[in-house]
Amino acid sequence: MIKKLRYSLKNLFQPKPQDPVEDLTDHEVSIDTKELDKTTTPVDTKTVGYSSPHISVGYGLSPGKQRNHNEDAFFTLTTMFSFNESELPFGLYIVADGMGGHKNGEIASELAIRTVAGTLLKEIYTPLMSLDPQPAELSFREIFHNGIEQANAEIITKSYGGGTTITAVLIVGEQMTIAHVGDSRVYSVDTNGNLEALTRDHSLVKRLQELGQITPDEAAVHPQRNVLYRALGQGEPFEPEIISTKRPESGSLLVCSDGLWSIVGKENMQSIIKSGISPQDICDRLIDAANDAGGPDNISAILVEFS
Repeated sequence: MIKKLRYSLKNLFQPKPQDPVEDLTDHEVSIDTKELDKTTTPVDTKTVGYSSPHISVGYGLSPGKQRNHNEDAFFTLTTMFSFNESELPFGLYIVADGMGGHKNGEIASELAIRTVAGTLLKEIYTPLMSLDPQPAELSFREIFHNGIEQANAEIITKSYGGGTTITAVLIVGEQMTIAHVGDSRVYSVDTNGNLEALTRDHSLVKRLQELGQITPDEAAVHPQRNVLYRALGQGEPFEPEIISTKRPESGSLLVCSDGLWSIVGKENMQSIIKSGISPQDICDRLIDAANDAGGPDNISAILVEFS
């Protein structure tokens, strides 16, 4: 059960707490959302008197070399509201990796992004930009949770047999919220280009690794490495992982499908990021690297840089 929390849109301009946060620095998370609800450290969302980082975004999408259609989808939105010597950044970045064969997977990933993005824009962004922002009944985490549940229902109804992962990052002021189902990933990228996963894969091989039954090397070649135990549209009950933390002041975030991270690998991805000229250049080179390695799957990537 998601803990009942409240936030006021007006409070985004005051040093009052929003959602509970989890410190995600220097470790890969492996945390149930129920545990996150126990966290009480507030996020300071004061916008007056601090300088927001500049946010630059690059993105890329490819069907790969061995697929004749693309079941991945992504969404990016970056805005900055500057007013009365204050600044309020807003960003939304989503990757969905569809599955279920031609059309079904494509429909599922599109429905997931349209539903989740539509919910967040309607419930958070539009009221935030209104002339008289009013308190809302739900927290960012609850709105995310509701959007993902609605997306799951839409996929079951309109994409019979289709399913999808969904991995999303929401930035409002100094707060960042990550919602995740499946095996697409969010990585933090420090100023030296080093990667750390902020999400855990909801896959069979990851679970076997967590239980100590297989090694990472065995997982990489396991015949069931693409089997997920959480995905939208599959009819099985699931709980999305939703994490609230403080927005990075520097470095980057990489949101990508497994067609990138599982093919290129962490070390090669780090090398490309360290030598990249811009977020768009980095994304283009990451996509090229996955295709150069055979491109067995659809590939999608969003790189969000804070400077």
